[in-house]
Amino acid sequence: MMFDRFFSAGLRLPAVAMAAPGKCPVVLTEEAAITADRNEELRVEPLVDEEALVAQGQPLLRLRADPTIALVSPMAGRVARIELAPGRRLLRLVLFREGDDRHEYAHAPLDETALRALMQGAGLWRNLRSRPFGRMPASGERPAAIFVMATDTRPGAPDPQLALTGGEDDFAAGLEALQKLTAGQIWLCEGKVSDLPVPVGVRRILCGALHPQGLPGIQIHRHHPARIDAPVWDIHAEDVAGLGSFLATGLVPDTRLVSVTGAGLREPRLLRCQPGADLRGLVHGVLRPGPHRLLSGAALDGQQAHWLAPRDRQVTVLPGATGADHRHWFGAALRRAARPMPVIPTAALEQALGGDIPAHALIRALGSGDPESAIRLGALSLLEEDLALADYVTGAVPRVSGQLRTVLDLIATEEAAP
Repeated sequence: MMFDRFFSAGLRLPAVAMAAPGKCPVVLTEEAAITADRNEELRVEPLVDEEALVAQGQPLLRLRADPTIALVSPMAGRVARIELAPGRRLLRLVLFREGDDRHEYAHAPLDETALRALMQGAGLWRNLRSRPFGRMPASGERPAAIFVMATDTRPGAPDPQLALTGGEDDFAAGLEALQKLTAGQIWLCEGKVSDLPVPVGVRRILCGALHPQGLPGIQIHRHHPARIDAPVWDIHAEDVAGLGSFLATGLVPDTRLVSVTGAGLREPRLLRCQPGADLRGLVHGVLRPGPHRLLSGAALDGQQAHWLAPRDRQVTVLPGATGADHRHWFGAALRRAARPMPVIPTAALEQALGGDIPAHALIRALGSGDPESAIRLGALSLLEEDLALADYVTGAVPRVSGQLRTVLDLIATEEAAP
């Protein structure tokens, strides 16, 4: 275990009412969709036609730039529609639930090459996220380290260790498989001392309980910063257990643990649902009367959506209108002036970035669009979710998280230039 002076850094946010952990019902919504993740551009080639009847786990799309990587069906059903933007960019592939068939893959002991090919063909490669930039890794990418997240300090997040109950052996098998994908260190980030079985060579980190200590970007920055030439991956602990189960059975996991919280609910829920679930189906029967907004993700960093985003394990329901936000004329006039509001240095801002990132210097670099300074200060290890708390405590306009994405995209463009 690793303890340091940052263990208690962070902020204690207002409590979110959550369902008591117990038996989590399985809720399969009648519709589900495969969508691009936030800031993700997927140019795809459909492998099926509309109206096709498909099995859960069956490949439905493949990447045009890397045909070995497939996106698979989250449930057994019928393809309702395939929506592509110009350039064959994926908007959504929508399914209606029908039948109960599951697509089975061959399973046997694998070397690294075969493991990569199997994960990419079965849609499990998408569970990995590479930093810098926060994209799905390229098929041949080798990470300098992999961070496995068995903790999440976002308000309302389901406990990843609860999701592993009964799947501890699968989790250990998944960790062993990940070790084949890198010569670097596997880091297991936990929010509390546990007896999870881990293979030899996996290094455990006991993270703090305050937000943002349970975010991968904060731990990556602290223990193994990402670089352009040394990417670092992160993956949710439940997806690691799913990998172990898949290698044993040949079946792609069909559900994930999801919390449904927010002031727009009569009562919170803790359930298991398919990836890409219809958020309306997940909140059916528990909404308060009146208008509300459905977010995929936490209140801090979630986005209004129809479908559960690929990596999200939270649904947040907020009361209020979904249309235009009517505010006082004077505030509107100030916004139209397009003058950024200053970020005032505070201790809360330092804590919002975990206590060891030079928050004020980083925000100045992002605000001025200075990629060299941002890289030096740790931006390559971070994504928007890591700065959502800074947005919350500063009310910055424009948002700090958006400025980070602008700088990351600029760096990515410069790196891609010949």
